[in-house]
Amino acid sequence: MNEIVHGVDPRHPSIPALVWAADEAVRRGLRLRLVVAVPPVHDRLRHDVGGHLSALRLRAESALANVEDLVRELRPGPPTQAELVVGTPAEVLVARTPHADLAVVGSRHLGRVAEVLSEGSVVVPLSARAECPVVVVGEPERPAVHPPFIVVGVDGSSNCQAAVAFAVAEASLREARLRALWVWSRAPHARDDVAQGLSERRRLLAESVAGWAERYPDVDIEQEIVRGRPVEELTRASQEALALVVGRRGHGGGSATRLSSTVHGLLHAAACPLITVPPLGATGKVGTAPGADRARPRTDRSSPSD
Repeated sequence: MNEIVHGVDPRHPSIPALVWAADEAVRRGLRLRLVVAVPPVHDRLRHDVGGHLSALRLRAESALANVEDLVRELRPGPPTQAELVVGTPAEVLVARTPHADLAVVGSRHLGRVAEVLSEGSVVVPLSARAECPVVVVGEPERPAVHPPFIVVGVDGSSNCQAAVAFAVAEASLREARLRALWVWSRAPHARDDVAQGLSERRRLLAESVAGWAERYPDVDIEQEIVRGRPVEELTRASQEALALVVGRRGHGGGSATRLSSTVHGLLHAAACPLITVPPLGATGKVGTAPGADRARPRTDRSSPSD
């Protein structure tokens, strides 16, 4: 049985992330795995290690029991499985992503250095190395605008192909429209032909979403090109979105090299859940979410804008 993995922080459990994960498990008909990792103790005197680890385990067990009870109370639908593991949180969660459809975590809005380097950091290492899409939920989900929409960042690269595949499937599950957004970040002193550059980007944007309207006729796909800085424009687009979906780089290198500066910026700035999708080939489940092929009645497609 495939599953959605939710990483529980025993010090600061994220209720918005828990609710998001439980709701998504219901939508997809999947099991919800609740995982708490107790980090190994390295900085204690030898005689104190056992007691300190026991205290950490007790806190973790209590947090795990509390979130289990909360899921049953708020979202009684999905089957759940709780797991407590001794290990670095990011490593424990990454190890569970090959068999997961999604990994969901909350954001503590740490500074960039702390998020990358501290032992307990999860968001950046997990987003960079997971073999399934990773959802970072910072705030409670706001009431959706009507009709609701999901934003996917498109740049014509191979990195965005899996992001588009996931985003259109998620839009179908959510009965939402999809806004495919290309942010044209033009150098201040560039002398390129604006009309030609816009025409080329329209062509590449259309190629990036080609075929998905036929596969998901229930999803209205809007194509839009805006000028500006990617982090700023995608953050602006996220203000009323159900989710913001972006692609991730390939498998080589360390964590920092797998996340672009845009993704790093969005992890701290996005106003809605941010979903980072690994490249095609990292998982066979991208874009094929259970239940995502259920078509809604077709509505008139909005024309592309620029």
